[in-house]
Amino acid sequence: MLTSKQRSNLKSIAANLDPIAQCGKSGIGENMVRSLSDALEARELIKVNVLTNADEDAKTLGGELARSLQADCVAVIGRKVILYRRSSRKDFKHIEF
Repeated sequence: MLTSKQRSNLKSIAANLDPIAQCGKSGIGENMVRSLSDALEARELIKVNVLTNADEDAKTLGGELARSLQADCVAVIGRKVILYRRSSRKDFKHIEF
């Protein structure tokens, strides 16, 4: 669980990130979860864009993605979902709080 200060720090870092995936009408699939998991392992912090034709709202999809990926949903801003999961890689410069 992230503190409000950690969330604020991660949101400021994510402000400069571009979304790496889009979630639309088809929802969250197995391939999407696998690719986002790989992206979280490589980057620790990612942004996902929820399209207007998605069946659910961004907040609901953000929670589902966080559960599926065992990550923290940092924030949902409009149609953008920010996710964080600490990488298990040893040769990686982790995000410092």
